[in-house]
Amino acid sequence: MNDTQTSTKITQVGTVMVPVKDQDQAIAFYTEKLGLELRADIPFGGSERWVEVAPAGASTTIALTSPRPGEATGIETRIALSTEDIDADHADLLARGVDVDAEVMRMGEPVPPMFWFRDPEGNSLLLVQTS
Repeated sequence: MNDTQTSTKITQVGTVMVPVKDQDQAIAFYTEKLGLELRADIPFGGSERWVEVAPAGASTTIALTSPRPGEATGIETRIALSTEDIDADHADLLARGVDVDAEVMRMGEPVPPMFWFRDPEGNSLLLVQTS
């Protein structure tokens, strides 16, 4: 369903960015607590690093970037990750010490069950059941 006329060649969402002050801590959280894959950890510009993580097989990645001058961490990222079993993931993340909402939100059909969680720097992400 593409009725718009455009000259761009955009095909997908490639990467979303989450600002983190401690990239090593962020890598540990996103890989060890969430189970994402480390896709890139590349030094550039002297002391900077480009770090990307993603779920296995996913095309879109999350870049764990150093904050720009004046940019805060601990933001609501507006990133929603998908799961096939919201209750199992909620229990697992809670057991792993992740800062998760106390309960899974259940608003009724057609809204799927979901909950927010926070990384060690306070960045909020949403986990939503997709099936």
